[in-house]
Amino acid sequence: MVRGISLIYGLYLLLPIALLMVGSVGGNWTNTLLPTGTTGQWYLDLWQDTSFRKAFMSSLVVAMAACAINTVLALPLAYALYHGARRGGGLAARIVSAMPVAVPAITLAFGYMVVFNTDLAPWLGSMPLLIAAHAILTLPYLSNTLLTDLRHLDLGRLEQAAATLGASRWQQFTGIVLPSLRQSLISGLVMVAAISVGEFGVSNLLTSFQNRTYPVVLLQAFYGATGFACAATVILLVLAGASALLSSSLVKQRP
Repeated sequence: MVRGISLIYGLYLLLPIALLMVGSVGGNWTNTLLPTGTTGQWYLDLWQDTSFRKAFMSSLVVAMAACAINTVLALPLAYALYHGARRGGGLAARIVSAMPVAVPAITLAFGYMVVFNTDLAPWLGSMPLLIAAHAILTLPYLSNTLLTDLRHLDLGRLEQAAATLGASRWQQFTGIVLPSLRQSLISGLVMVAAISVGEFGVSNLLTSFQNRTYPVVLLQAFYGATGFACAATVILLVLAGASALLSSSLVKQRP
């Protein structure tokens, strides 16, 4: 029974991916269950398409900027939430933990559209606004990763020992907390980058024609050749899969 359910779930999960990979090297796919013929032309066309190359670079810029902003924000936020929760003030930590599920990304996008599409703040469609939206959207994922690691490591005892030796709060943070969170920070940033590169809803509403990200351009490709769209999707899938594997391996390597 369990094996059968696992098999069905595996097929449900992997079959669309397998079809995309077959379609990316298929010659013609129109009104048939599977494409006819094989070709590598779709990947060559994708490489030569300037709009996809530009969108790919835009996605990388947005993802890297979101990682940099989140590094500055998430470390002190998780540290403050950890100590706040230990003192009985865990409400803020629970709110931040629930944000990725409780607050849909589309809510953030509509809020930004209302605020930044005015004469006072006419920044809708700009790259800085898109980066800010991605940073806010992915911040809970990184802060949750760090907060979970802080709870798992139980650094409170080490901090108390350092405090008895005369270490200041800043010295405890830089000498104990930061080195201990190194791996979870890296794995969390890899996850943030993967989420940002594959994010579509917020980007589609906030981006302009000049700053379109890879998933936004990818949607338009499906209105053209199916094989071309499948090849573009496979590239995005490879990037997300590599990021997930890298993040997972970093967590496993933790002593």
